[in-house]
Amino acid sequence: MTKNEIRVQYSGFVIFAAKVLSVATGLAFQYMIARSTSQAEYGVWFNINDVLAYFTIMAGILPFWTMRFVARAEKGAEKTGIIANLAISIAATIIYLPFIPAIATALGVKQYTSLYMLVSFQIVELHLLSAFEACLRAKKPQTLGYGLLIAEISKVLLGYILIFQLKTPLEGAIISLTTAMAAQLIYYLALLAENLKQSVKWTYVKEWLKGSIANVYNVLGNQIASFIFIMLFTYGGEQARGNYGAAYQIANIITYSSFLAFALYPKLLAEKSSQDITTSIKTVLMFAIPMTAGALTLPELYLTILKEEYKAAGPVLTVLAIDSLVVTISSFYSFVLYGYERIDEEAKIPFKELVKSKLFIAFSLPYVHSAITIPITYYVLTTYMQNQPVPSALAVAITNSAARFAMFLILYAMVQKMVKFEIPWKNIAKYIFASIIMSGVLYTANKAFQPTKVHQILGLTAFGGLLYLAIIVLIDIDARMLAKSVWLEIKSKLNR
Repeated sequence: MTKNEIRVQYSGFVIFAAKVLSVATGLAFQYMIARSTSQAEYGVWFNINDVLAYFTIMAGILPFWTMRFVARAEKGAEKTGIIANLAISIAATIIYLPFIPAIATALGVKQYTSLYMLVSFQIVELHLLSAFEACLRAKKPQTLGYGLLIAEISKVLLGYILIFQLKTPLEGAIISLTTAMAAQLIYYLALLAENLKQSVKWTYVKEWLKGSIANVYNVLGNQIASFIFIMLFTYGGEQARGNYGAAYQIANIITYSSFLAFALYPKLLAEKSSQDITTSIKTVLMFAIPMTAGALTLPELYLTILKEEYKAAGPVLTVLAIDSLVVTISSFYSFVLYGYERIDEEAKIPFKELVKSKLFIAFSLPYVHSAITIPITYYVLTTYMQNQPVPSALAVAITNSAARFAMFLILYAMVQKMVKFEIPWKNIAKYIFASIIMSGVLYTANKAFQPTKVHQILGLTAFGGLLYLAIIVLIDIDARMLAKSVWLEIKSKLNR
């Protein structure tokens, strides 16, 4: 890879812009589902995805190594990674289908078995998406933003027809998502067509499989950690899972800011640069901090976008907003750790060295997380909060968030030992200052105008965002320079 092939800021802003635009489409899609279902059905919707996740746990295993090999220009890595992941997806689907009737019966949702079967098409799609995106992230990360827009627009258009017009909320949602991912896959396939003419190199797969033992270890740890959501559904009830899911849909938007550093990881694989790290964390926090502040200021208001009944889950959103900020910063530090890890630099993955690496230690953190959250969640839900929707969801949110923060502290300590880079505290202070002003204005405006319609809430949010940006550009020279550099980059791309 050439030194300047990946432009971290440009790629990050393209993907972030796509993610921000997808907020509207994502909220529209969730709005259609939430308004067309009962709270119990909405909980089933999230549970379908919870169960599906257990059969797509392998989707990102080989692509993790594929991306690293492609970033270092190893010939044939793209085609090899895609073919290998397709084979895994077929095996996962064959395993999934026979188990679904028993799983649905065990969860007490036997009447929804057909929906759990219908979503099986997404197993293959998610595996292929993971492989395609790994290849594109290594060379053209900005194209992932374009692919996201294709999927989001397709999802909403189909969702409107199937969910609202034909009044098939859950079936329509699944079909819309499946079709949208298919459109996204076609776009990515066109971009990678030339690479697919290369030869498959099974020697890569041999190395990836060795390294993937660590990835499987990590993914299983994450899935074990997510078991608390199955427990929430089982002991707290469908409404509890629905409340948590609704709050998560809003809070998760904050994590989109991590995509501003999305291109940092492949860039660090090609060349180490502490300056890129500092620049990236400035950009990420410039947006993550005000987004968190907005969610903390008006949690109940944002939940009413989905449905008035979810307003009671305001405390859950408050906790998850803080948690999402921690997730965002943790993702950034993970990018740095993965980018500085050189264990596979020679297209070989020595297993003994892998087990001793910081990469493996990072992969072990979900197990520590689970050791904290699962027993506490079980005890609290079964002893104090069984079948109490909002308290159950809040208890799970607090437990999970506290454990995640502890894991972040460990990750932070590891990265600090690997690379020294400047943390821009002065810039962060300015972001917090501007966010406080923005939050005060939003709170006052909400009290004065009491917006109730979705477009009014989004309009108020947009006003707050513009106010924040105006303040930041006024008080922070780095923000002004960043805006100028991104604009010049966009102009240079358009003039080619």
